Amino acid sequence: MLESWPVALLVGTVLGYLSGLGIGGGSLLILWLTMVLGMDHGTARGINLLFFLPAASVACLFRWKQGAVKLKNILPAILAGCIAAAVGSWIGTHLDLELLKKLFGGLLILTGLRELLYRPRTGSTK
Repeated sequence: MLESWPVALLVGTVLGYLSGLGIGGGSLLILWLTMVLGMDHGTARGINLLFFLPAASVACLFRWKQGAVKLKNILPAILAGCIAAAVGSWIGTHLDLELLKKLFGGLLILTGLRELLYRPRTGSTK
């Protein structure tokens, strides 16, 4: 039942929506694929990349149309992100899968804690 088309469409829609908000739908997708569907981690990462590309492209397009994204301002981040992704992918292929799972889990826990404990700054210090 969890592998049916209606469930996949529902999960994809919810995670796509969360990705558009910048909440991290891709991380949640990996959790869904590995913990709920029992998929191996490598396949889940590949599916996550295929999920992320169109979701991120659509979100970026809307943000660009709103004027929130200026290419000249984010080009250094794009270049650095591409280089870091290539290096991280190469390192990931050389790490033990169990270690990689633990590192990813730790990252999710730290990210979750930051989201729970983050308090916006009030006022200015001028």
